[in-house]
Amino acid sequence: MNNAKFFTSRNVALLGILIALVVILQLFASAIPMLGVTINFSLIPIAFAGIMLGWLGGLIVGFSSGLVVFITAAVMGQEPSTAFLFQTNPVVLTLICIGKTTLAGAVAGLIFKLLENKNKILAVTLSSIILPVINTLVYMLGMVIMKESVATFLSLESSSAGLVFAVVFGIIWLNFILEIVVTAIFTPLIHRVVVALKI
Repeated sequence: MNNAKFFTSRNVALLGILIALVVILQLFASAIPMLGVTINFSLIPIAFAGIMLGWLGGLIVGFSSGLVVFITAAVMGQEPSTAFLFQTNPVVLTLICIGKTTLAGAVAGLIFKLLENKNKILAVTLSSIILPVINTLVYMLGMVIMKESVATFLSLESSSAGLVFAVVFGIIWLNFILEIVVTAIFTPLIHRVVVALKI
């Protein structure tokens, strides 16, 4: 991809809007509780960036989202478990926080590009669905890699760790299902509005 071609005034403006939206959603709307879990609404602008701007746009907006999560949750300590994991596994936690949405945004853009000419509705929908899939899988991989630290944070004895991890992963999967539903509904709707308005 030619950088001069990508960084047009339209694309830079759209990137700025989507990054600002990600920051606002991450700071003020990412912790809306639903059925005992929280839904990450900032996945919607990441998916939208991948769809409208391609893999590089998804990567940039996804990176921005991950960076906000890393700074607020790990560095500033707004989420105690993330802050604890940052103290015990700083490199792994940093890669997980920033990498999960960065990778997910890039893949969403690639999937849209691959399917766009075959079926645009399918391309938008699958791009929207793959984002929470990758986000959750990378997060769960991180939890497995840092399982000793997670067990320490939860003050678990080795005999009860398996049961607690099963419950934690169950909650993660419930969160995952809700994020898929929200992202798969709102991203295609927003895309239709933007296409209809020719923005």
